[in-house]
Amino acid sequence: MRVRIEKDILGEKELPLDAYYGIYTLRGKENFGITKRGLNRQMIKGLTVVKKAAAKTNMDNGFLTPKQGKAIMLACDEILNGRLHGQFITDLIQGGGGIGMNMNANEIIANRANEMLGGTKGNYEYVHPLDHVNFGQSSNDDIQTAGKIAAIRMSKKLLVELKKLQNALNDKKEEYAEILRIGRTHLKPASPMTFYQAFEAYSFTIQKDIKRIESALSGMYDLNMGANLIGSGLKTDTKYAKKVVFYISKYTGEDFKLAKNLIDTTYNLDGFLALSGAIRGLAVNLSKIANDFRLLDMLGEISLPFIQITSTSDPQKNNPIIPEVVNQVSFFVYGSDATITHAVEASQLEYNPFQPVILYALFESLTLIRRCARTFRESCIEGLIVNKDVCLKNILESHSILADLLPLIGYANACKVVSLAATEDRGIPDIILDLNLLDKETLDSIINKKIQKIDAIK
Repeated sequence: MRVRIEKDILGEKELPLDAYYGIYTLRGKENFGITKRGLNRQMIKGLTVVKKAAAKTNMDNGFLTPKQGKAIMLACDEILNGRLHGQFITDLIQGGGGIGMNMNANEIIANRANEMLGGTKGNYEYVHPLDHVNFGQSSNDDIQTAGKIAAIRMSKKLLVELKKLQNALNDKKEEYAEILRIGRTHLKPASPMTFYQAFEAYSFTIQKDIKRIESALSGMYDLNMGANLIGSGLKTDTKYAKKVVFYISKYTGEDFKLAKNLIDTTYNLDGFLALSGAIRGLAVNLSKIANDFRLLDMLGEISLPFIQITSTSDPQKNNPIIPEVVNQVSFFVYGSDATITHAVEASQLEYNPFQPVILYALFESLTLIRRCARTFRESCIEGLIVNKDVCLKNILESHSILADLLPLIGYANACKVVSLAATEDRGIPDIILDLNLLDKETLDSIINKKIQKIDAIK
């Protein structure tokens, strides 16, 4: 492999000759091999947008020559179009609050800009990673801003999936609107309800989660660009902050604004916490719906799609594998939210050095819950079948029918019927006939009237 030598205050390092990253990035990769994965695509694009907006601002303000500014912006455009993503090699979880990933972006953009201007990688004859690409910035504002851009984009993809999920629940609501099942409290029969009512409630739950996520996203639009170091704006041109936020908004199509208090926004990452809390709430509700489907499937009132062999001992057994994976993703999200909570709380004076793990946990939650919602819809809800006959049987064999029989058989006999039904695991009508409490004609008449009452609920 052909190599080049780069130097810093710690010494020399060999880098691949064709690498666009530099010595700082390489040291960061060597020091922080935690997840063994580079930055995700949205974080790369978020960082690149920040660098492009900063270059345009600094060119407008006279701190970069047009030649330098345009070269940096062209390099950024290439990355935004999908090039050089493999050069972002630093781990998302790293010490230093994210300076490693910030320098990774600085070095890649600087080397590509130099290449465009006729220079060579690693020499920075025309564009320097710090003096030019990072001018007017610090990792404290760049990483947080890039993280917010990435979180917004990932959240919007999640919202698309949630709306599809809600539509699937609404479709089931209409498909099985006329079928009844017994509503249950404490897992015991209570009173009849329609599947229209059941699926409408699930749909409404998802709608509330959509609104909560949209509301939480509002905290992602306040940027601390120009805060520099502790939020005081030291060493940053007064014309820089508002203009760079303007260009970030322009390049992303989002309505970002400069935060009212840069010191607060620099050390206080509660915007990420609010979004994480909304995602956790969604996970709780998805898991609850999944649990309901598991129970109804066990009772035979619904049948989940048979999508793969789920038992090595019984090929016919259809275990609720999709609801189970929804549960597992939800458990993961709860843990990620706990991580984010502790990391936000652990902010130290004017800076929070734990931004990397906050972003890692949030991005993982957003990715997994989005895929989970899609899988839940495609592999479970869309193919779910309601078993009408089982539902009706369960209604008629539930204790709710005793209310109609009580005037004819008396309270003592009703208690005896309930006791036998529990101990012998038989239906109420069968026990009444066996005890000769009513003849079959009378019992059938009462049951038919019960069905008519139930039909009136629809």
